[in-house]
Amino acid sequence: MITAARSVSSEESTARTALKLGPKSIAERLRNLSLESSPTLPAIERYTGVLYDPLDAGSATATTRRWWSEHVVVQSAMFGPIGGGDPIPAYRLSHDSRLGTVRLASHWPAPAARALATRTDGLVLDLRSEGYRALGPVPEAVVLRVVSVDGSGRRKALNHWNKTAKGRLVALLGATDAQIASMADLVAWANAFDVVLERVDGTWELVAESLVAPAA
Repeated sequence: MITAARSVSSEESTARTALKLGPKSIAERLRNLSLESSPTLPAIERYTGVLYDPLDAGSATATTRRWWSEHVVVQSAMFGPIGGGDPIPAYRLSHDSRLGTVRLASHWPAPAARALATRTDGLVLDLRSEGYRALGPVPEAVVLRVVSVDGSGRRKALNHWNKTAKGRLVALLGATDAQIASMADLVAWANAFDVVLERVDGTWELVAESLVAPAA
C-alpha cells in the first residue's frame, strides 16, 4: 500500500486524480513520499475533523487516553486497523483513493478482518462510515445509526453531523473509563449518563441531542 501510494504521489498530475486533491491541497501528496522518516503521533491525535475534534485529545486525561489506547481501533486506508494509541506518520489516502492496479476494496478486507479479530473481544461497536466498514468487515459488530429528534419526536438520520455525535460518544466513553462487555452494559452506561441509545426497528439508534458536549 505504501509503495502504491508513493507511486501515485510522485507527480502532481497523478496525485490530483488518485488522491482527489485540488490546488490548495496538492502539497499533501508529499506526505506519502516520506512515510518511513516522518515524525509520528498517536492515531487519536493524528486525525482531525468533525469526528476527532470532539475528543480534544491534546487535553485529555491520562485515564481517557489509556481507555482510547485499549478500546479504540481506527480503520486506516494506508495502514489498516490501528489502535488509538498506535504511532503513525501523516499521510494522504482515503477509502476511495485510486492507486492504479491496487484496489483498496480488494486489498484490505481479508488482512484487515484478521487484524481486527486479534484486537477485538466482546462487544464491537462499529462507528465507521460505510466506505471504511467495507475495508475491514466485522459481521458481528453493532452499527449505530445517529439520528436527530425534533420537538414533535420525529427522527431524522444525520449525515455529516453524525460524525460529531460519534466523536462525542467516544470522548465520553473514555472520560468515564467505561467498562463494557456487552450491549446490555452499553445501554446501562448510556442511561447512567443520559445518552439516548435505543433499539428501533431492529437498529440501534443514538440520539445526537443527548450528546451535547463531551465530558470535561
